[in-house]
Amino acid sequence: MISPYHPPVKRSVEIAGHKTSISLEPLFWDLLRTAAQDEGVPINALVARIDVERIASPTPPGLAGALRLWLAARFAARGLRSTDAEG
Repeated sequence: MISPYHPPVKRSVEIAGHKTSISLEPLFWDLLRTAAQDEGVPINALVARIDVERIASPTPPGLAGALRLWLAARFAARGLRSTDAEG
């Protein structure tokens, strides 16, 4: 396994027809790619959806932070479902 301790990597994405760049650690890029595959959508579409949710929140974080939080919440929710199934 590659070390999770790696500086952020900047990549371009397109949201609502506008290009922007996002800096995320490779671990988060991998998790985002997996989430997009699981949902059957391109990464740009998933990022755009998360961006809409982010903007609608009372205190929206930056986009990179929102992606990390969304991925952590997704991971936590899946972990809780696995724990519930075991009990």
